[in-house]
Amino acid sequence: MRAIIQRVTQASVSVGGEVVGAIGAGVLVFLGVQKGDTERDLFWLVDKISELRMFRDENGKMNRSLSDILGQVLVISQFTLCADCRKGRRPGFDQAADPVTAEAFYEQAIRRFRERGLRTECGRFGAIMQVDLRNDGPVTFVIESPFSR
Repeated sequence: MRAIIQRVTQASVSVGGEVVGAIGAGVLVFLGVQKGDTERDLFWLVDKISELRMFRDENGKMNRSLSDILGQVLVISQFTLCADCRKGRRPGFDQAADPVTAEAFYEQAIRRFRERGLRTECGRFGAIMQVDLRNDGPVTFVIESPFSR
């Protein structure tokens, strides 16, 4: 399981010109589910994102977590994070989970963030989406579950 996390002051996602999710200060999470991922990967990833010290404290140091600041979360499914671009010119998606599995993990990630008390919005699984964000910093992290291949 892979995620790209961007610290944002605001972010939104639209489908067909309609805003379906929007947040203020917090993180935008692009989530890619791979073949073989398990709940262990998902729980680890959500917990890591929630507790990663990526927000400034009173001294300007990245010393506060999303949970510490009660930040907001916008989760977007993105199977292209599972692409293999090492050969040729066309990305290969053999390692991406099938849509049914990926959607189940995506929905579970949203629930888990909410269970942690974080206001969580989301895109629409499988839809063509437009994502707008104001990156804060910019601060961007790539995180992969240590349990994945």
